[in-house]
Amino acid sequence: MAPADSGLFDRLERFYDALPRPWARIEEIGSLILFIREGEGWPYYARPKRGSHTPSAADITATRQRQRELGLPEAFEWVHETTPDLLAVARSAGLDVLLAPLLTLDPKALVPDLPVHGASIRYLDTAAPSFPADLGASRAVARLGFGMPAHRAPMEMVEKTLVIDGAGPTERDAAAPPTQEAVRQAQRLFDSGDYVTAVVESPADGILATATSQRVGDTAEIVGVATLPSARGRGYASQLTATLAGRLLASGVSLVFLSAGDDDVARLYTKVGFRRVGTACIAEPAAAPL
Repeated sequence: MAPADSGLFDRLERFYDALPRPWARIEEIGSLILFIREGEGWPYYARPKRGSHTPSAADITATRQRQRELGLPEAFEWVHETTPDLLAVARSAGLDVLLAPLLTLDPKALVPDLPVHGASIRYLDTAAPSFPADLGASRAVARLGFGMPAHRAPMEMVEKTLVIDGAGPTERDAAAPPTQEAVRQAQRLFDSGDYVTAVVESPADGILATATSQRVGDTAEIVGVATLPSARGRGYASQLTATLAGRLLASGVSLVFLSAGDDDVARLYTKVGFRRVGTACIAEPAAAPL
């Protein structure tokens, strides 16, 4: 694990706290903050309040009750190095915790833009007539790639087990199109300048891979890196990540980071210039025993 500078984790906390605020309302429950999305879109999460003491099991229980009342997933996120005692508390409160490698970009190690096999990289454009269809295809790729929509909150976009083994363009195109409200919400996100989605597209098969960056000031996270199962093994995800990282650096971002689902996925990101600095904790209720 690469050494982190002394202010890195505070910088990450500021990012995680600030990113949802333009798009959510806030409820404070003990030492936790619950972000509640305004409008259509994937729900946010609860995370520790900046500068507060470690949330208690009672805080977690009360927050889970409130999430159920609102019809929200019982989702919690934090950085282990910032709130190390929360891991044991969360588990004692009945949560399963994914320990996701947290990586930051070493700009000097970033690989250059390279051609992608049989395809090209482009960015989604809200002004293009094809934007609703492009958005739908990008999100379908993400769902098929690892079972999540393509726009989610920080740390949640990590590689997961494939939902449909070998799924390809046919399964992607069978997905329901985004609603008009979902398109409008995405347009607001992208038009803010803080969200960018890049895709790999082939002339014959359309969008095959996707990745998104989300930014607050000079800090940005790359999320939602996914490839259609049928198009894996061609380096699409790695090159998308590198291309987005290079664009972010060129636009004035000085800290680019991401989370990976496990050590194997993390190793793929280290090949394009990222270095592990910590652990992102992503928690949800433990599954009931069979």
